Amino acid sequence: MSSSDAWQWDLVVVGASFAGAACALAARRGGLRVCVIERKRDPGLKLHTTGILVKEAAERTLLSEIPAVLVHRVERVQLYAPSLRRLSLQAPDYYFLTTDTPNVMRWLTERMRQAGVEVRLMQSFTDAAPVSSASGAGWRVDGLGRTRWLVGADGAKSRVAMRAGLGHVRDFLYGIEYEFAGARLREPDALHCFISKRYAPGYIGWAAQNPTGVQFGLAFRHRPMRTGLPDIDGLLAEVGEGLGLHGGLRPSATRAGLIPCGGAVAPLSAPGVILTGDAAGIVSPVTAGGIHSAWRHGWAVGEAVAAHVGGRGPPPERAAIQAAPHFRSKRLLRWAFDRFQMDWPFDLLLHSAPLRWAAEQVYFHRRGNRPG
Repeated sequence: MSSSDAWQWDLVVVGASFAGAACALAARRGGLRVCVIERKRDPGLKLHTTGILVKEAAERTLLSEIPAVLVHRVERVQLYAPSLRRLSLQAPDYYFLTTDTPNVMRWLTERMRQAGVEVRLMQSFTDAAPVSSASGAGWRVDGLGRTRWLVGADGAKSRVAMRAGLGHVRDFLYGIEYEFAGARLREPDALHCFISKRYAPGYIGWAAQNPTGVQFGLAFRHRPMRTGLPDIDGLLAEVGEGLGLHGGLRPSATRAGLIPCGGAVAPLSAPGVILTGDAAGIVSPVTAGGIHSAWRHGWAVGEAVAAHVGGRGPPPERAAIQAAPHFRSKRLLRWAFDRFQMDWPFDLLLHSAPLRWAAEQVYFHRRGNRPG
């Protein structure tokens, strides 16, 4: 524990996201006094994530302890060209886990509480101001008191970033996802991905089986001049029967929102304040997958704060920058996809070696293998 009575907290985390939970748990493991505030009354409500875990997150992080009833294993990717011709992809021993995401977030919140993290739901971040004392500088957070470090894990429109004058996310996708409770895909062991400039300029559509039903989504590159919403109903009408989602099926829930796709923001930190997760742009520019990267970054930030408080490490603001992924190759792919996406090359080259290589780079980090 921190020895100074000048601070109510060693670390305040804004947002009970995957990144926020990782940061809080790592800092608490290091013996710090940690508080997480979350504006929602229920951490499983109003989610913007698909909740799909890559193998690395499922095996090498605390997420490996998610109860089995909350996950569903997916071992293949079915990639559909605009003509709906498809390419089957898989990699040796590689898999994804789809999740009952609302209950995973509730489970994470309970894990934080069990670890001794103070979790305050229905408490928004309103304002904070830099403060100093004999033991160093920190922040005074409205409604919480003084903290040595403040971490913003509060999404792509981070209020912490705005208040602290840090970098903000500029590049987005806009996505909509339907949940069909109790539904089942014809091929539940595959992640189905649809390329279509008509429906998904700059991104894809997707369908996946999860423990409670089927999630079906669509996103496009968000641009100020683009009006309207992704035509998820149009895509569903075109591909639903082939997936096993029959006409007349109505979604039991709908999620929508902006998804970062431009890489890490700058500056990502300042004295006493750090961004992580979506707030920091820690999201793959190509796939918009961010859980594993966000978890690793949030955990690294929490560990760095704990080490520094204990006199064993460099300033965590520096460690946060060093831990942020660069996504160099994926940023290049994002640049190309934004500018040169056309339907005919995908139809023509679907089974070619270059397209297969690119798809394996995106989904399996080049560990792909032709299925038997």
